[in-house]
Parts: sequence; structure tokens; C-alpha cells
Amino acid sequence: MMDTPGKYINPFTDFGFKRLFGEEFNKDLLIDFLNQVLLGKEHISTLTYLNKEKLGASLSERTAIFDLYCTNDKEEHFIIELQNIYQEFFKDRSLFYATHPIRSQAPKGKSWNYELKKVFTICILNFSFPDIASERRNLREVKLMDIATKEVFYDKLSLIYLEMPRFQKTEDQLDTHFDKWLYILKNLHLLQNRPVKLQERIFEKLFKEAEIAQLSKEDMRTYENSLKTYWDNYSVLETAKKEGRMEGIEQGKAQGFEDGIKKTAKKMLQKGITFEVIKEVTGLNDEELRQLQ
Repeated sequence: MMDTPGKYINPFTDFGFKRLFGEEFNKDLLIDFLNQVLLGKEHISTLTYLNKEKLGASLSERTAIFDLYCTNDKEEHFIIELQNIYQEFFKDRSLFYATHPIRSQAPKGKSWNYELKKVFTICILNFSFPDIASERRNLREVKLMDIATKEVFYDKLSLIYLEMPRFQKTEDQLDTHFDKWLYILKNLHLLQNRPVKLQERIFEKLFKEAEIAQLSKEDMRTYENSLKTYWDNYSVLETAKKEGRMEGIEQGKAQGFEDGIKKTAKKMLQKGITFEVIKEVTGLNDEELRQLQ
């Protein structure tokens, strides 16, 4: 259900996410959140924000742009991505992003023994993967594994996925600090006051920073534009569902699925929705969309 601007910003908007986690002043919020996501396996005390745009080794290589990109005092790398809409190859995309901080560690013009620092790609998802059996677990940590022994073969690359729709706890059910973070991410824009169970100092700061009333006029305009994009994406997704896109996937009817996608894309074009948004939802390319105009 779409929401109207309330007391607190929506962290699933580009503006909201970066205001809470991407500003130097709020770095302690990101550190606290990451330490909970890593569940004690790592402890972050300091972070340095890096350039979010990572270029390939040559001009022909595709650019990767992350939502947030940081390193800690041990020179370990952290990519934090927020994704609102399911993409067919999102797993590929998250792995592609992880290759950039790996390759960037190779020193230029020097001999090297290939020792790498750890790389963590953390994806906060406003959807659940459709090809994974339904269950209540909302955090998935993926590493390279020996299939025969089920042992971790390489522990310096971690892909962590937070599937927010799978988090269903109410305020009364919040047991851990990690639970509280997930509850805030999912419900912040729906709250009118800071819940009793979220009285820690770190959350006091978060709620203060998230107050819409504290935004400057310029920030408010930026947030409203970011919120409009969020609503547009929501609307596009709902349209796709209604036009049979999800039904086509579930039934596995290839022709019906293809026709449903094209029908949906054509209606989106008629409503003036941009190529980029339509491509993200339907998977069609520029040429296929031009043929539908």
C-alpha cells in the first residue's frame, strides 16, 4: 500500500537511505547497523566512505555504481545496496559489484602475492527471491563452499541478502538489536513516534535525523522527488502483477508470459513511463520497446 509523507522519511527511498547511512555525520548509524548484520563475525569500529563509482580496467568495461561503498580500519571492503524491485539477474548483479573491490586491490606496477582483503556485499531487498522456498529466515549469507563437505572454502567474499518482506515481527516480538534495525527499516515511514522498545541512544539519533520536519526546503524537494520515484516503481510493479507478469512466471507458460510482458510494457509506454523503468521491470531491451511504440 502506498504511503503519503508522514513524520519520518522512508528509508527505501534513495534520499532516505543515503541521509541515514551515507552522510559522514551519521556514520555511527551505518557502523551500528553493519555490526548487527554481521552478527558478531566481524566488528567495525571505523569506516571510510569511498567513491561509489568504480570504473573497470578499460573504457569498454561497464561502470558499477553502488549505493554506499566503504572500507574499515583493516582495509576490508563493504558495498551496501538498496533494491526495491526484483530483477531477474539481481544475484548476478550483486556478484558483479563484488568483483570491483576485489580487482581494485591489485597494486599497479608492483609484484603481488594475490593476498586479498575481505569483501562484503550487503543487499537490503524490498522483495523476496521467487526461486527460493518460502520460509521465515530473512537474512542469507552466501560464501564459496565445498559442495561435498558443506564447508566454507573461501571466507573472504560474503554476499549478504536481507529480504525485508520475510521480516514479520511486531514491536512486542523484538528480541535482539538486529530485530530492531529490521523493524525500523521496514516501518520507519509508518511510525508517528519512537516505539518504547527502541529507546537506545543510536535509535534516538536515527529518529531525530529521520524527522521530515527537520529537513531544509532543498532537502524536502529532493525527498519528495525521491519519494515520487519510489511510488512510480511501486505503481509499475503493481501494474506488472495485474497484467499477468507474475501469473506467467508461476504457470511457466512461455508464450503467455512473453505476451503478458509486452502487453504490460505497451501500457506503461502509453502512460509515459520511461524506458529505463520499463526495462528494469520487464527485462525488455530498447529495440523491443521501440517496436511496441
